[in-house]
Amino acid sequence: MIKYFLMNLLLSFIWVALTGSLSYSNFIFGLLLGFFVLWIMSRNEYDQRYFYRVPKIIGFLLYFIYEMIKANLQVAYDVMTPKYFFRPGVVRFPLSAKTDLEINVLSTFISLTPGTLILDVSEDKKALYIHVMYLDDPETFINGLKMGVERRLMEVLR
Repeated sequence: MIKYFLMNLLLSFIWVALTGSLSYSNFIFGLLLGFFVLWIMSRNEYDQRYFYRVPKIIGFLLYFIYEMIKANLQVAYDVMTPKYFFRPGVVRFPLSAKTDLEINVLSTFISLTPGTLILDVSEDKKALYIHVMYLDDPETFINGLKMGVERRLMEVLR
């Protein structure tokens, strides 16, 4: 998988050198073009993880950016209005993540979202304790997190 990534990066740099335009959009276009060329060339090979994982990574990042913007707007609205809408609470979140890497990455992405903060990981590493700034219903919050960030992140990492 690493070899495909490095080859894709090399093809994008070659594209930038050939076109003579060093810009973000040209580099991204070179990455996409390199991805497509590598995908065409390696359709008969056994290891295809790179070509399935890259779209999932992009989808996860777009989803996370959407969630981040939504949470930022919610917090900004609450700060700017005279009435406070805080409904703080602590939730025990059961984990599907098993390894230390998965738990660490998941907890980092949860803490990056405004309004949530990881307090602790249980001793058996089967639950996270999360402080939530706007907690209407704990079950709805848990299901949203499980079907959103955790599911998409596990698709990327596994």
